[in-house]
Amino acid sequence: MSAPSVSYTTSSQSDSGLSGTSTPSSEFVPSKLYLLSPLFIDGVRLQAFTSKLEKGYGDKILLSVAHEGAFDVKDVQAAVMRLGEALPDLGLVDKQWVKVPEGGAFYLVDAAPIPLGEVSSVDEFVNAHDKEALTTPAEALNIFSSSGLRVVFSVSSGTESVPPPTLGGGRTTLYLLERPQVSFPPLPSLAPFGVPTLDDWRALWAAWDLVTLGTIPSVMLHQKPIDLRHKCLFYIGHIPTFLDMLMSKALGEPNTEPKYFTLIFERGIDPHVDDPEHCHRHSEVPVKDEDWPTLGSILAFRDRVRARLIRLYDDVAAGRRTLDRHIGRMLAMTLEHEGWHVETLLYMLIQRAGMETLPPPGFAPPPWSALAAAWDASKCAPTTPTVPLGPTTITLGHDDCEGDDLNPEVTHRVDGHEFGWDNESPARAVAVGRVRMEWRPVTNEAYLAFWNADGRTQVEFPPSWVSTDDGIEVRTMYGPVQMSVARHWPVLTSYDGLLAYATSKGGRLPTEPELRLFLDTYDVGHAGGANVGFRHWHPVPATAGIDEHDGKGTNGGVWEWTSTLFSEHAGLFPTAHFPGYSTDFFDGKHHVALGGSYATMPRLAGRRTVKNFYQHNYPYPWVGARVVYDA
Repeated sequence: MSAPSVSYTTSSQSDSGLSGTSTPSSEFVPSKLYLLSPLFIDGVRLQAFTSKLEKGYGDKILLSVAHEGAFDVKDVQAAVMRLGEALPDLGLVDKQWVKVPEGGAFYLVDAAPIPLGEVSSVDEFVNAHDKEALTTPAEALNIFSSSGLRVVFSVSSGTESVPPPTLGGGRTTLYLLERPQVSFPPLPSLAPFGVPTLDDWRALWAAWDLVTLGTIPSVMLHQKPIDLRHKCLFYIGHIPTFLDMLMSKALGEPNTEPKYFTLIFERGIDPHVDDPEHCHRHSEVPVKDEDWPTLGSILAFRDRVRARLIRLYDDVAAGRRTLDRHIGRMLAMTLEHEGWHVETLLYMLIQRAGMETLPPPGFAPPPWSALAAAWDASKCAPTTPTVPLGPTTITLGHDDCEGDDLNPEVTHRVDGHEFGWDNESPARAVAVGRVRMEWRPVTNEAYLAFWNADGRTQVEFPPSWVSTDDGIEVRTMYGPVQMSVARHWPVLTSYDGLLAYATSKGGRLPTEPELRLFLDTYDVGHAGGANVGFRHWHPVPATAGIDEHDGKGTNGGVWEWTSTLFSEHAGLFPTAHFPGYSTDFFDGKHHVALGGSYATMPRLAGRRTVKNFYQHNYPYPWVGARVVYDA
């Protein structure tokens, strides 16, 4: 399946649609294919090479990485053959290659002008692998992320052990990489949850613009992909309005023109699923389409707000303004708020994917058949069905009280401070009893078996599924895929649906402390290869529970439900930056979810104190669950 060519728009372009300078389509067959010699696994060298490639242009890289022992040319040769069989359109063996020296290393490129170097063959790429240092799969993924690359597909050879909890396995892995339109680097080792940098903002803006301007066709701007949220155009205006309002409040400055945008775009809606007329305080939006601001005017406003934010950073760098905790919190909160909404908008848009919503531009469409075959071949069941946890005491939350931000004794202690949302503070000790927890979230395949038995009489059909003439399929941003492709992925559905499944197995859903204990102990996180931050645009099979890797792995790229109600706790100080962010939803209907989905920015997925929260019968978010049993 190929993604169609999608055009981006800017504030200077027409209001009538998403027209503008076109970008190349994300065809799976690359514009150019580069075979890099093994020296390129060095991060500095790889970053330098990647910087020469246009983001999202369709070029691909092949890079082989040794994980165990030394490179064995036979392993690399076998991996090349397997990749050629899995993705025959690459034409690895049949292409005319040109060898290009670069800084003591070399690469082969197809369709290159002959004067660049000498004519070569894929054999020269294979034979170069004989003496390079070892790199673990997790280390390789972090090098790729730091270089702005993502893995499209990979094959391993010399496999004599259980695949590790991240992409790659065996002695050697051959990675097919691309430089996509959007990527998130690994979190910094120092103060990963402090004041965001301008680079953090630019990475997020790229994601937001790709989603809003690359996947929403003009005909959808005034549509609601789901009934319980606003139309698409609202969110395009909400994000810059929210940022502008919080900047004005924190800096004591007037709002950016047009000021009336605050009346329309200040706050979205989260009505009760079983009583949509019941909703928290929110903006009053126009009833008629023609009464809304135009897309062009909203994007021009967005650009002015972004320029205002950049000036703030410039003022701080030049010493014209002091960065204190009050301003630092505003910056952290507005960045993460935009990150939340990237995901919110996507779980809305996926309901129209394959019909109106466009596939993400600047990313290679997944090679579904090859991926499904690889997932089937590499699937390893957990060594044991469940893992015992507890009894123990764990710490929930961290100490980050917004009420201290203006205290003269601490307000300037910004460096190294960990910012969070009001519901994350303060730190508190919580006891966890002895339980047995399933290693992995419930899969589509397992939930389908439940549904086909008597589940359909107990729960609603998951909106992440779609019934077609070919049977039940699973939604993706590229359109629905067959259940045979997605059967090992975690199922995405409501708390009520997954609670019914757990009950049918004689179990229940975990509490927040129980799930937090499991994730603290066994989840490898973004640095370990977890499927967050758009490493993929879909879930992948979970990998935790293998003895050879001490049980550590990933959950496949989903949030996970807990049975804990989202509610007040001792010491909570409600935020004044965003009144009602948490307290409006202490209603006995919202449950805490932990983890992070494939569309969650690493900053949110990586902070263990973060809580997401949804109504128990709200089925659209990308939330799965695992079953727990009382021991």
